[in-house]
Amino acid sequence: MTRFYQILLIASVLGFSWLAMMGVHEAGHVLHAWLSGGEVTGVVLHPLAISRTDYGKNPHPLFVAWGGAVWGGLLPAAVWLLVRRTVPAHAYLARFFAGFCLVANGAYLAAGSFFAGGGDDAGVLLQHGAEQWQLLGFGVPAFAGGLWLWNGLGPSFGLGIAGGRVDKKAAVGAGIALVLLALLFTVTCP
Repeated sequence: MTRFYQILLIASVLGFSWLAMMGVHEAGHVLHAWLSGGEVTGVVLHPLAISRTDYGKNPHPLFVAWGGAVWGGLLPAAVWLLVRRTVPAHAYLARFFAGFCLVANGAYLAAGSFFAGGGDDAGVLLQHGAEQWQLLGFGVPAFAGGLWLWNGLGPSFGLGIAGGRVDKKAAVGAGIALVLLALLFTVTCP
């Protein structure tokens, strides 16, 4: 039964991190569009789709494109710092999520910097004046920072010396959080 909770925790935290990362990333685009006088016509957040933000008017596409990765890394890191102070016993969950967001956003821009013609964020950035070194300058340190945050978390997820033992309440809570977030995305997605 120990392995069940370990698998539940790992699978739920991974699934939740993926969905929440997309939500925070798109929130960054929406915030930057709003700040720059843009018009958001829709945000696609669905468990079975890659997220995206659609614009009716986007007068500052460079600023808006940076918003996703920047806030997609900063907000989860801020959440981790808050959780670390307020609920230290469960800070490893927020730390994993912050690391996940940094790895995902960093890899997204760093890898995308090699493909200028795409419609993804890196392609938009490159098409509107960003240089490859800027994307790499953000992406590589963000990726490395995410790996740094993950370092040492294995035992909290039942790996290594933990021998599969995890906090059962955290595993169930993570499973519930994943289901609720997936339902929210499914119900609210156009």
